Amino acid sequence: MPTTLSPRSSKKLNRKKVISLSKEHNTMTSTGREILHKMKVSGGLFLSLICTSYLLVLFVVGKEMILVLLMYMQFMLVFEILSCFGNWVKAGLSSSASGDTGKGRSKMSKHITHGYHTVEGKSNHAMEDYVVSDFKQVHDKELGLFAIFDGHLGHDVASYLQTHLFDNILKEHDFWTDTESAIRRAYHATDAEILEKAIALGKGGSTAVTAILINGQKLVVANVGDSRAVMCKNGVAEQLSVDHEPSREKGMIESRGGFVSNIPGDVPRVDGQLAVARAFGNKSLKIHLSSEPDMSEQMIHNDIEFLILASDGIWKVMSNQEAVDCIKHIKDSHSAAKNLVEQALSRKSKDDISCIVVRFR
Repeated sequence: MPTTLSPRSSKKLNRKKVISLSKEHNTMTSTGREILHKMKVSGGLFLSLICTSYLLVLFVVGKEMILVLLMYMQFMLVFEILSCFGNWVKAGLSSSASGDTGKGRSKMSKHITHGYHTVEGKSNHAMEDYVVSDFKQVHDKELGLFAIFDGHLGHDVASYLQTHLFDNILKEHDFWTDTESAIRRAYHATDAEILEKAIALGKGGSTAVTAILINGQKLVVANVGDSRAVMCKNGVAEQLSVDHEPSREKGMIESRGGFVSNIPGDVPRVDGQLAVARAFGNKSLKIHLSSEPDMSEQMIHNDIEFLILASDGIWKVMSNQEAVDCIKHIKDSHSAAKNLVEQALSRKSKDDISCIVVRFR
């Protein structure tokens, strides 16, 4: 993730959230089962407590106080059950606190498949990646919607992007005729919404890399920040996104009145805080940041093998070509995504890792 020097830079969400309409996604999670077990234990403890308290209070104060005590305990028991149920529902969105995984395929082009795998890092913060990996029918067309949002200083901005960015893109009137312009406007409009909701969403922000596959034929990639899109073409890696590093965009930042710090032993940071030069949100830094996406379009021909979308937890420990070489022999998209995550972990990546692999053949 893009790091900051703020004491609130630790990620606060206890689990990642993934949008996927794939039927093969797990419907009952280990976290859910764990919470159900806790509900049973809590219920047993409450029952024991009620019985013991009844005898004690009967001996000391009489029946009137027992009625009051029992009503209070019943209220607490209901509250406990509702709390556990709420946590179980939330847990259904992710397979566990340590990772999510899933896969699916195109209905229009059966040979196009996608798989994703995510894992929480070993740093002193909770996971805060949000992923979209899905195929969607729009009228007589099919869209593959893939994205990774890597939040910082809170999870709310990344969560908002997961829910709203693609919807905003598809609402643009010229999406089908001028896709690139539509995506650019939607990026800016969504960022404006986030800034307007800063009181609710907090002062944090998020990077984004999005890929839209239109009818299995045309791929449109956009990004802000340091999550990356890499395509494999005849076995050769080709980066489709741009890493927006502060040192690379120093001129733009300084022209807006900001500065780029270069402290020995640390990465360059915008105003000494944020390690990316473009991001959604970050209201306190926005005057010196940009949410303008870099974009690329690619027609899918027979020489295009697969696409990787991944957070910087992978790119910090391996090059584009190394990532391609790790999985080019793996035909199953889900297995490829999982293998790439495991390779990054074996190389001592400590950051959170999210990876999507889309195979075209």
